[in-house]
Amino acid sequence: MELTELLQIVGEHLDRVGCERFVTGSVASTVFGEPRFTNDIDIVVRMDEQTASEFAKSFSGDEWYVSVEAAVASARARGMFNVIHVSSGLKADIIISRGTEHDEARFARVRRIEMPSGRQEPFASPEDVILKKLEFFREGRSSKHLRDIRSMIAVQGVASLDWQYLEEWAQRLGISAELLHVRGLQ
Repeated sequence: MELTELLQIVGEHLDRVGCERFVTGSVASTVFGEPRFTNDIDIVVRMDEQTASEFAKSFSGDEWYVSVEAAVASARARGMFNVIHVSSGLKADIIISRGTEHDEARFARVRRIEMPSGRQEPFASPEDVILKKLEFFREGRSSKHLRDIRSMIAVQGVASLDWQYLEEWAQRLGISAELLHVRGLQ
């Protein structure tokens, strides 16, 4: 199985339970930037406990590992749980939206991207992927986040990004210094 196949399958299951979502993280930065290896998909969802249970139960058989208990607990705590394709080891991290103001802004800016199968999947905007990568960089100082951001800026083009949105949210999220650092890398 390839990552795009996993995204399609998980997306179809989320559609069946009526779950609003968007892809973010490394898969999104690859779509908006340059490819890099990753074995998981980060999907932010709006999901209550009942929907989490229904979604987790929709994966059956030895091919999948999804804990119904973990899904329900994650929905309750607004945390995260996994959908794992056992034979490939690929996984989807299902991240329950905390309903923050920034989460709401990210949902409002979703972009539908056509996948190789022809299916359209919702993705976070490049600006929102950059902001999240900056938050992760601030927390862990991992240079992979900076590489992803530089790649996205190079591929998307500086002029095509909404720098006003980036600066406003960077200030609100406390990552203005990190955004300035990234702008200085160009």
